[in-house]
Formats: sequence, structure tokens, C-alpha cells
Amino acid sequence: MADALQDMPRDKALAYLRDHHVATLASHGSGFPWASAVFYVNDGFTLYFLSSPTSRHCLNLAENPHVAATVQEDYSDWPKIKGVQLEGTASEISGEEETAARKLYGEKFPIVGKLGKAPAVIVKAMAKVRWYKVVPHRLYFIDNSANFGHRDEIALPESKHEFPE
Repeated sequence: MADALQDMPRDKALAYLRDHHVATLASHGSGFPWASAVFYVNDGFTLYFLSSPTSRHCLNLAENPHVAATVQEDYSDWPKIKGVQLEGTASEISGEEETAARKLYGEKFPIVGKLGKAPAVIVKAMAKVRWYKVVPHRLYFIDNSANFGHRDEIALPESKHEFPE
């Protein structure tokens, strides 16, 4: 029973990521931070997104792979706030990993999964993007409905980095 209770925040965080669509990705390069909204799909806690390799955030990722990201709704009632906060590493993907990410992404965003039926502007844009992943090293699930200011750190077995609280 204790194990089931410990898994609850993990399960809530995974469900939250599955049920939402946009992450705010914070990157840093050329001496300046930048934040961008990206549509994502998750496989566990790894986030996959597509973007132009010439966008400011992707240029930052090429220079510095360390990122932070949040996923949350636009809440107006503070006690209802929930969301995910993470720190991790971003990188461009290709090959089998890209193929798997495209499949997952197409399931979540059918316009990308069925490019043959997509508007020409989407097809043209998709030809110019590259695929990326964010692997979190530290992740929190925020849940003000449990208690104001409540957050649970989710244990990530692959995490090998030390970050400040």
C-alpha cells in the first residue's frame, strides 16, 4: 500500500503531461535566456517536440543543452494550480528515435500524423523542422489542490545531476 501511495504523484504527473499539449521551454545561449512555447508529446517523462533549427531556442540548445520547462494551464484560481516543472537536457534526435517520436506525436496531434490530409502550409512547415527531446534530470509535480504551495519531486532513476532546490 505504501508503494501505491508513493506512486500517486508520479502517476498524476504522467497523466498531466499526457493530457496537456504545450510546454514552455527555457533555454540559454549567447549570454541571454529565452523561453518558447512548444507543442510536445511525452514518452514517460521525456518530452519530444519539433521546431525550426534556426529558431532562437534551437540555436540556444545547440550551444547549451541545459534547459528548464513547465507545463501548466492558465489558472485564475490559485488553489487549483497544478503543473509540471523540470530541469534537464535537450538534444536533436534522428533515426529510430525520431521515427518513434513522430509516431507518438502523430497520435497526439493528428494533423502531423496524417500529413497527406494536412493543409499545404503544414506540409511545407514540416519539411523544415527537426525533432528534439528533453530528458529531465529533476521533475516536480505542483498541486495546490492538495495544499497551497504543494509540490512533489518525482524520482527519476536516470537522473545523475545535482541541482539546487
